Amino acid sequence: MKADLHPEYAESSIRCACGNEIKTRSTKPTMLIGICNECHPFYTGQQKFVDTAGRVDKFQQRLAKTKAAREAAADKKSKKKSL
Repeated sequence: MKADLHPEYAESSIRCACGNEIKTRSTKPTMLIGICNECHPFYTGQQKFVDTAGRVDKFQQRLAKTKAAREAAADKKSKKKSL
């Protein structure tokens, strides 16, 4: 192994914006992060779920309107041909 090639690997601390501090080992002495497992909504149970049922309902309503408009246009077209 070559001497003085590898960086210093020492004890390090990771600090979150919420105040949580995690001790680990790294080449950097301190690291600042914006979110951690103590304050992230997924881990705290405050996660918000997307209203997918509402989106599906809206899509189905829009699809029904489109089908009705197409049927109405087809009826008008067939009436014009029969005259």
